[in-house]
Amino acid sequence: MRLLVVEDEIKVARFIERGLREEGFVVETASDGESGLQKARGGSFDLVILDVMLPERDGFSVLRELRASGMPARVLMLTARDGVGDRVHGLDLGADDYLVKPFAFAELLARVRALLRRGVSEEPALLRAADLQVDLRARRVTRGGQLVVLSAKEFGVLAHLLRRAGNVVTRAELAEQVWEDLPNTPSNVIEVTVYHLREKVDRGFSPALIQTVRGAGYLLQES
Repeated sequence: MRLLVVEDEIKVARFIERGLREEGFVVETASDGESGLQKARGGSFDLVILDVMLPERDGFSVLRELRASGMPARVLMLTARDGVGDRVHGLDLGADDYLVKPFAFAELLARVRALLRRGVSEEPALLRAADLQVDLRARRVTRGGQLVVLSAKEFGVLAHLLRRAGNVVTRAELAEQVWEDLPNTPSNVIEVTVYHLREKVDRGFSPALIQTVRGAGYLLQES
């Protein structure tokens, strides 16, 4: 089993890494949010242990990006704050479990094993609508058998619309799920991204899949 530990406190990271290696796990580490995000995207990990308070970008931001990109690995978040709001926010973003610092290694190990027994996320690796196919793991999009090249934000928006196919998705929901800075994401940025996404995914194909619901948001459906 391959695990990624994203933790900026060196002593804590070494403590976790050493203990997990002694239990037979293959462990990689990252000391800030940005490098943790890149490692998680570039490697096939079974579980990510992710601290909330990180330099470069915090754990919530990293988690949001990973889930928007379709990463299926389990995520165990670590926090020094025992606030219910933080735990709820992390779980809403896609965390699988939470552990408050300081903690005993035995408890961490028990939670890791429990999450791994559950396997990876139940979300399918492929999302489809009509002749549109999105491979979440390979980050590959095709329409009518033709490769469609998307930016990271366009891919995140499309993946979220597919997950919520048949339901109206608000701009606020897209900002929270795809963009890092929810309060400061201008609505026109979302609109421009969706416009470019529709140009790539719908223009020249039938039926048009992505619809604008005036005053509400966006809807992806086959007809």
